[in-house]
Amino acid sequence: FFFKQKTAYEIRNCDWSSDVCSSDLGGLATKVHGETLSVPDNALNFTLKEPVGVCGLIIPWNYPLMLAAWKLAPALAAGCTVVVKPAEQTPVTMLEFCRLVQKHIPELPPGVFNVITGDGPVAGRALVESPDVDKVAFTGGTDTGKAILRSIGSTHLKKVSLELGGKSPNIYFADADLEAATDGALFGVFINQGEVCSAGSRVLVQESIWNKFIARMKEKTKRIKLGDPLKRETKMGPLVTVEHQQKVLDYIDIGKREAKLLMGGGRPKGKGYFVEPTIFETDNTTKIAREEIFGPVVACIPFKDESDALRIANDTPYGLAAAVWSRDIFKCLRVVKNLRAGIVWVNTMQPCYVESPWGGYKQSGQGREMSLHGIEEFLETKQVHINLNEAGIGWY
Repeated sequence: FFFKQKTAYEIRNCDWSSDVCSSDLGGLATKVHGETLSVPDNALNFTLKEPVGVCGLIIPWNYPLMLAAWKLAPALAAGCTVVVKPAEQTPVTMLEFCRLVQKHIPELPPGVFNVITGDGPVAGRALVESPDVDKVAFTGGTDTGKAILRSIGSTHLKKVSLELGGKSPNIYFADADLEAATDGALFGVFINQGEVCSAGSRVLVQESIWNKFIARMKEKTKRIKLGDPLKRETKMGPLVTVEHQQKVLDYIDIGKREAKLLMGGGRPKGKGYFVEPTIFETDNTTKIAREEIFGPVVACIPFKDESDALRIANDTPYGLAAAVWSRDIFKCLRVVKNLRAGIVWVNTMQPCYVESPWGGYKQSGQGREMSLHGIEEFLETKQVHINLNEAGIGWY
């Protein structure tokens, strides 16, 4: 096992080809395989799947251990070596994880698992721009994802996968089960204080059930207990930092000017970076309906019919996730096929399985995590052609 921290200068000037094992590790997953292809020639043609090499894994702060696992597991299974850069707000999780790996997995060869800590613009940029890093996997904000692509485009081309922001629509038709639907609306946006990339932060409700639906949402929101996240009775903890708390409060102030505040919108008294669960009524043109807030703020938007719901749902630069709620499965499937999102849930919100791919359309990123699609992001495909005809080519 090889664990170390480096400065940005050392990252830029180290030779990772000798510092780590690169692709010589060999794949750990037994289900990674290529294909045998039929070609119109007397030849054997097949593909090999090989590890891409050294991977820079940049992890966000909202789920620092889980989202690290989403990248670490497929990268190591593919046979890559990794350099992990946790978010500057949450470095301790990864450092403790490394200590546990060092203690309990001594079989991991030296140089395979490396960690750097530091600010994104310094340590993260150095990792992204290093010519010895063959692939970058990033989860975080869309603006940072664009900056990574610009940086790679101007320095050293390499494989990139990006899991970015969202403004996911959570669509409720009049025939949805009211209790399950309102539970899904609250869970979809208030889980983890709204610090979730797939948060259903736009709740679209059919006009005929609007009053009943909103009233039930407000009633259930009163039950959300803010407090110590280590206590079982707590339903919402504090935001990650005072800076992020202020960002969310600034969005709430904007919402109060351009939309109708239905509930919440304040900062509870006492210690901690808390924000009350906040519900707005708005249309899809306001800032709080179009920009990712990444906090416990939901924009509730009425719609008339199926076509109106789809128009509003797809009218966003993002395309990470969406949900549709209805007892009419034919309606649900029509909506599923017409939504521009990488993940679509029907009559539920936020389930996540390692067997299924995770990733978005449009400004929500490129590539996929988890499942067989996720391991492909850490593999290169090599075509091999073996000529079985002893005769010459006969061109000259």
